[in-house]
Amino acid sequence: MSDSRNLLRTQQFPAVLLLLAAALGLLLANLPTQGPIAAVLDFHIAIPGTAIDLSVAHWISDGLLAIFFFVVAMELQYELTRGDLSSFRKALQPAIAAAGGVLVPIIIYLVIAGGEGTASGWPIPTATDIAFALGVLAVFGKGLPTAVRVFLLALAILDDIIGIIFIAVLFAHDLNWIYLALAVVGVVAFGFLSRMLPVKHAWLVIAAMIVIGVLVWALVLLSGIHATIAGVMLGLAIAQSPSMRARHVLDPWVNGAILPIFAFAAAFVVIPAVSPSELSPAFFGIAIALPIGKIIGITLFGWVALRIGAKEKAPALTVMDLVAAGTLGGIGFTVSLLLANLAFANDTDIRDQAILGVLVGSLIALVLSGIIVSSRAAWHRRVAAASS
Repeated sequence: MSDSRNLLRTQQFPAVLLLLAAALGLLLANLPTQGPIAAVLDFHIAIPGTAIDLSVAHWISDGLLAIFFFVVAMELQYELTRGDLSSFRKALQPAIAAAGGVLVPIIIYLVIAGGEGTASGWPIPTATDIAFALGVLAVFGKGLPTAVRVFLLALAILDDIIGIIFIAVLFAHDLNWIYLALAVVGVVAFGFLSRMLPVKHAWLVIAAMIVIGVLVWALVLLSGIHATIAGVMLGLAIAQSPSMRARHVLDPWVNGAILPIFAFAAAFVVIPAVSPSELSPAFFGIAIALPIGKIIGITLFGWVALRIGAKEKAPALTVMDLVAAGTLGGIGFTVSLLLANLAFANDTDIRDQAILGVLVGSLIALVLSGIIVSSRAAWHRRVAAASS
């Protein structure tokens, strides 16, 4: 049991599991199994006495994924306070590169799919899947110097922040300020209780935190903001010491169950039986903007960032290191799939094609990143050997 949990805490295995889950979802959606599975995903489960009534698919994307965002936010909190983004100097270069990795994909998407009915999908190609990016880096990046790894990690984390902001701001609807205010009160109480740990009878405090966390999730859902933001709020509020313990406990569950279940459900789309010319512009916009937009944006803006920070002992990065970072940034997957569901929630045909665009674009970026990251790692190993 401990061996399996340790495996799920690695960077390589969860990425493989995520890819297999998405492939399985796409496969079963295009076989005779589509009907029964779709019926399960569309089945509604309500909480008695409340206004919460969600389909199984929404319980996965709004409920289970909130736990994923809770873990992401705890990692963000650490990086912003003690880690690679804890100072302006440390954050400047990856922040500029991350900005390019957002702006250029948006421009490419809008050029291709900026027409009526598809323009709202512009946030989709801006995301980076940190689990996949780090998985590819762990598999193919052996030999990369620490400076390159730090830059890539900081870039992926900043991309997560941008994705969270998009979800919170762009997809809020019919805001209920009373529920939102109550959720904020709950977050404050959650943070206060976390700072009481460790204490005698700590299990009572932990139980109270779990109850408050569930209530905050329900209040955020009812407030009109996407429920995953509850996980972000709670993850940023928790004290650092219990945060580290919570991450250790939750990581195997997130990597081994939550993300694969979400990947399966999100990728469960029927491939349209049409010619390529009949596909929605949203498909092409995402499939091109994710890999190409990220490479161009991160490389160009990253190069500018290195020039700006040249006097501040910048990481020893080359243009090809930045290209490697750009290919990793193009693996949108988890957050991009969520954004596709949100952006085209009212048009299932375009939504499904947007999801296919995410899968195709991420797959292209995955292949490119494997090739380029491994070649850069080999180059750095040769340089290190020659200088030793």
